[in-house]
Amino acid sequence: MRSPVRFARLEQWLEWQQAAHPRAIDLGLERVARVLARTGWHGLRQPVITIGGTNGKGSCVAIVDSMLRAAGYRVGTFTSPHLVDYRERIRIDGEWISAESLVAAFERIADALGDDSLTFFEFNTLAALLIFETAAPDAVVLEVGLGGRLDAVNVVDADVAVVVSVGLDHMEFLGPDVESIGREKAGIFRARRPAVCGMREPPRSVVEAARSTGAVLRVRGRDFDGTEHADGRWDYRDAHGVLGGLPPPALEGVAQVGNSATALAALRELSDRLPLPVEAIEHGLACVQLPGRFQRVPASGGFEWVFDVAHNPDAAAVLAANLARHRVRGRTLAVCGMLSDKDVPAVLAALKDSVDLWFAAATDGPRGLGDADLVTHAAKVGIAMTPGGTVPGAMQAAARVARPGDRVVVFGSFHTVGPALSRV
Repeated sequence: MRSPVRFARLEQWLEWQQAAHPRAIDLGLERVARVLARTGWHGLRQPVITIGGTNGKGSCVAIVDSMLRAAGYRVGTFTSPHLVDYRERIRIDGEWISAESLVAAFERIADALGDDSLTFFEFNTLAALLIFETAAPDAVVLEVGLGGRLDAVNVVDADVAVVVSVGLDHMEFLGPDVESIGREKAGIFRARRPAVCGMREPPRSVVEAARSTGAVLRVRGRDFDGTEHADGRWDYRDAHGVLGGLPPPALEGVAQVGNSATALAALRELSDRLPLPVEAIEHGLACVQLPGRFQRVPASGGFEWVFDVAHNPDAAAVLAANLARHRVRGRTLAVCGMLSDKDVPAVLAALKDSVDLWFAAATDGPRGLGDADLVTHAAKVGIAMTPGGTVPGAMQAAARVARPGDRVVVFGSFHTVGPALSRV
């Protein structure tokens, strides 16, 4: 019989979980379902919204959470990865779960392992489900980690499933093209339940998955949409009518009205269980916060920091559009740090014409990419990049040459933006 696993501190649990399973990513629901059943988990009785997609899912989670809390509901959210602190991943009413609650959940999971083992993310997912069962919020919002069909959060049947976008990322796990990836992401759909797609032209595989599953598909541009006005306000429409003159979402960026419309479409599918007054929608939009998504922070040297977790080609294209939309009188400098399993040349190519001066930062971890290797990738697409060492070192190098009126964009992996945010 396996000896009970016990650690006093959260950091010890997290270190142990990193090596508890032979592979860092091991998609599949069988192990997760077995362990969850052995914990005695009784399921979630409150409405569950599961949100997946290549890009935009974090924004949608934040918007859904903000609107619901503005209406007075207690909301449990599960997101990943974190930027600065692991406890960011599980929240009740916007507040981090305590280290003590996480340790208690991890003990319960470890006692239920039997002959199974779990990945780091699977431990995280099951801890969230156990904590939500105890905390009993009014609604639960789950963010898919990778893909959808075989992601650990898919052990829960969502009342509303959302696929915000489908793009090329994690192709070694999800398939070589958007049709394959779309099929995996649509695996969170359930029969006779709403499935909301934030794309105006979804991959055929998403439409076919909804049809074969029996899900009720709602597509942006056909069943709902958001139309932005010159003053930043926007109108939402769906089969229930039009909500006009909504405030712009507090999250900056060209994609955020679309993300807001997608989030609102999901919530309106639950209007019988979670009624949402217009005032709550407006307040939620005006107050939503999400670090690391085109987040702008003034610097003492008269320039501006911009932080963005753009780590795939589609996200990089959105970042380029945001930089074009929010121009500065000076130059745009970039501190870039990427993981080795990303399409680094394609990400850099999408931003090549948006940046005047480049600095490479090394990222930590088994998937990390050194600054010298990043410089080599950049040269392949005609970008001259200066190696900057660590993320703080690259930030310091950029800050030394930044002038008033410039901006320094720190982007790429969560492993880049997280350490950067802890320095400002």
